[in-house]
Amino acid sequence: MLDTSARLLRLLSLLQAHREWSGAALAERLGVTPRTVRRDVDRLRELGYPVNASPGTGGGYQLGAGAELPPLLLDDDEAVAVAVGLRTAAGHGIEGIGETSVRALAKLEQVLPNRLRRRVGALNAFTVPMLRDPQPSAVDPAVLTELANLCRDAERLRLEYRDHEGAPTRRTVEPHRLVCSERRWYLVAWDLDRADWRTFRVDRITPRPPHGPRFTPRTPPAEDLAAYVSRGVSTRAYASQAVVRLLVPLHEAAERISPSAGVLEADGDDACILRTGAGSLAVMVIHVTLMGFEFEVLEPPELIEEIRTAHDLLARSLARAATSAPRTADGAGRTPGTRSGSSAAP
Repeated sequence: MLDTSARLLRLLSLLQAHREWSGAALAERLGVTPRTVRRDVDRLRELGYPVNASPGTGGGYQLGAGAELPPLLLDDDEAVAVAVGLRTAAGHGIEGIGETSVRALAKLEQVLPNRLRRRVGALNAFTVPMLRDPQPSAVDPAVLTELANLCRDAERLRLEYRDHEGAPTRRTVEPHRLVCSERRWYLVAWDLDRADWRTFRVDRITPRPPHGPRFTPRTPPAEDLAAYVSRGVSTRAYASQAVVRLLVPLHEAAERISPSAGVLEADGDDACILRTGAGSLAVMVIHVTLMGFEFEVLEPPELIEEIRTAHDLLARSLARAATSAPRTADGAGRTPGTRSGSSAAP
């Protein structure tokens, strides 16, 4: 009985992880015969899980939405509360649980009966969150779950994408993974028109179905996709790029420098390397200086000359400001130490 129960849970997990499985593929993954798979599917149906089957050589098993909520130890109200909570967490990219929320939401919405889906949709449509730090780039959770399902099922995505100036373009991509960072979502996908990997901000994506066909997933552009996206949005996207050595430990620098501002790596116990980008070298000087750490420039050498120029200009400006006479609101000179509008002693 224990082996059967464990196998049923494994079967359910496989059905949730992929849109459709052939009987032979499930039998191979579970280490049983196709006949045992058919019996296990019947057991899941008896428990209330809506498993659909299509006959023929191209057929298979698929977990669908049912008339009754499967036994997830949740009643209707609890299921609605969980779905709304997951939508909120996913839509605002809450750090640490955003990506997990999308995966959980995709699984839950897959089996929610229509009556509960309508309740969840109504609650989200007519609820206005009062956030301490509202984000204009908040993402529609429905778009996130749609993208997550396309990544899971390896289906091509047709989309309209707006650049930073709002100009739209049509793209056809092979979606690979969603990456969440600092309340902003990114889609890593293979762009068919450009024959290269691209990173898309999800808040700028408008899906344009129908989607498909399916594709064979490619080798991803990096093993660590979070670091790959961080390099893209903080470094590769800018005209000027730099590598500097911060004279503080990695953990201390990471408290101030977010993944969207630069990529950090340890350089011994008391220093770390920062790779970052900016619109120009002049802006780069301000960008690195405002981080508040002592640093050394590793590259490019032109940044050192830009720092010297900025240092000389700042020194002259501060010296002039320190020796200038205070002025009143109307521009008239006044003696240091007197209040605006009062007369100096004769």
